[in-house]
Amino acid sequence: MASKSRLLLGLLLLLLVLAGVQWAIGWNRLLAPWRTISPPTLALTALLTLSSYAARALRLYDYFLPATRGSFTGCFKLTLLHNLFNNLLPMRTGEVSFPVLMSRYFAIPLGRSLAALLWFRLMDLHALAAVALAAVGTHWLSGWSVGLLAVAWLSLPWWLFRLQPVSTLAKFGQRLPPRWRARLAGARDGLPQTPATFWRAWFWTLLNWLVKLVVFAWILQLLAPLPAAAAFLGAIGGDLTSVLPVHGVAGAGTYEAGVVAALLPFGVPAAAALAAAVNLHLFMLGLSLVGGALALLLRHELPATETLRNYG
Repeated sequence: MASKSRLLLGLLLLLLVLAGVQWAIGWNRLLAPWRTISPPTLALTALLTLSSYAARALRLYDYFLPATRGSFTGCFKLTLLHNLFNNLLPMRTGEVSFPVLMSRYFAIPLGRSLAALLWFRLMDLHALAAVALAAVGTHWLSGWSVGLLAVAWLSLPWWLFRLQPVSTLAKFGQRLPPRWRARLAGARDGLPQTPATFWRAWFWTLLNWLVKLVVFAWILQLLAPLPAAAAFLGAIGGDLTSVLPVHGVAGAGTYEAGVVAALLPFGVPAAAALAAAVNLHLFMLGLSLVGGALALLLRHELPATETLRNYG
């Protein structure tokens, strides 16, 4: 019942956004800025966005070695599909696709893939906050202050890893019944086991988000006259809304609200902020659909157990 109510609320948000944009701006006027962007520029932004998905796939490939060895195509396909489901399905239900696809493509146990997904999301939030800190700092703080804050913030994941969550979970698991002990062991396997694993995952995470946010901030500046700090915070505001428990179908409504909320403190007129937010959202959804179509063209050999299940 609760899931149906959330779905209905999501559909209502979508309808309200469609009607609200028509009333406040008009769809013809809102889409007009796309005509001013040259096809080569648009193609470059699309390719750079897809390259950020490739960096995310490299994080996945590297993190789950040796299970993923020789299967970067499978990792890229999984990343594109996971991204598509996350962006289109409401209430974060798209996240469920990650452990399902990891089991299907690489025979990774549920507990391990869920723990890894949680770790990935923590690194994603940390990277988003780091870029936001840099954007806000360069606009309102001195260079030395920004540098010190950035160093302190960027060191946090390393100190978290130094707390040795894997060994802590192992000690905690000794007190649990055997069934739960086995499940916890699977979750421990999903956390970074060595400093090298941690640093590589952290590098791919930062690279992914830097490329994506640079492109999205660039798109916002092509659509409206914005300072760089406002453009970066607008791109970050839209992505942060994806963690909300309730949002419209394909993120309609909440994504725009996140972008607009980040742009208004910079003195951007509400109508211009809304138009830029909707257009950025359309760009993101369009690239998600392109990525999903590309994923359907990619071929990946399933593990032997999955192949037997399909033909048995």
